Formats: sequence, C-alpha cells, structure tokens
Amino acid sequence: MNRRKKVNQILKKKAKKANDKLNPKSKPRYISKPERAKLGQEAGEQVPVTSPTDKK
Repeated sequence: MNRRKKVNQILKKKAKKANDKLNPKSKPRYISKPERAKLGQEAGEQVPVTSPTDKK
C-alpha cells in the first residue's frame, strides 16, 4: 500500500469515528438478563393503584 493511500485511509477512519460519537445511538443500551429480571421485579412491586372506571 502506498504512503498516500495509507494516510488517507487512517484519516477517513478517524473522521468516521469522530462523526459516530457526535450522532446519537439508534440502538437502545443492552441490558443483561439479571438486570432485566431485577427491573421486572421492581416494576411488579411498584404497580400503581388506579380506581376502576365505569365503561358504558
């Protein structure tokens, strides 16, 4: 690989990484199985109490 191509490749890679950091992530953060189970238990305990409404 010639020197000019190699330098351009490195600069493009660096610019792409910088651009990726600025843009928001499209995927949600990964949550492991134990954390999901813990969150599920907490959500189950904190069930909001609502009064029943009459539907006609």
